[in-house]
Amino acid sequence: MFTGIVEELGILQTVKKDAINLELTIKAEKILQEIGLGDSIAVNGICLTVTGFSKNNFTVDVMPETFRKTSLAQVQIGSRVNLERALTLQSRLGGHLVSGHIDGVGIIKSKIREKNALIITITAPEQILKYIIPKGSIAIDGISLTIVDHNKDSFWVSLIPHTASLTTLGWKKEGEMVNLEADMIARYLEKLVYPVEKKKEISSDFLRENGFL
Repeated sequence: MFTGIVEELGILQTVKKDAINLELTIKAEKILQEIGLGDSIAVNGICLTVTGFSKNNFTVDVMPETFRKTSLAQVQIGSRVNLERALTLQSRLGGHLVSGHIDGVGIIKSKIREKNALIITITAPEQILKYIIPKGSIAIDGISLTIVDHNKDSFWVSLIPHTASLTTLGWKKEGEMVNLEADMIARYLEKLVYPVEKKKEISSDFLRENGFL
């Protein structure tokens, strides 16, 4: 579990890929403090397991499914990546609850300066947009951000200079992919209110049954 508060920008050093495996080596500093084998690290919002480390980098294995369905498909040697260690019970929850399990990818549509803010518009698939509400939370490349507003195919967020300078969103360009994780609480509420086995068509009988008529 994570909070979406990025601790540092890492640098992708090596990518080892064969027919079965994909291994990434990432240069870092802060998150290497108290690191151990098997620890969970969020890399651009993706929960990955540490399989090796040294004093200035760490390695993780990436499953083919993860590679295909996240923005890792676009990373190259030298790419910056957001890094966050797993939440502890003593940590402050400065962002929101983030699982590190990506729901889908979005595309940066535009980046516009508005005084000290950077407004970023991101196109997203319907399965993520349905959880989007103004002032709600979303994790973009593992960054906990507040949604400004949305329309039928995209949403936008506003970054302060600190966030823009210390995360990938300050460096990524229009047209690049970002990992998206919808608010976990919204997904659980949907499941509780509309369980799959009890889904019904909205009809006059349904409305009458539930006290709306």
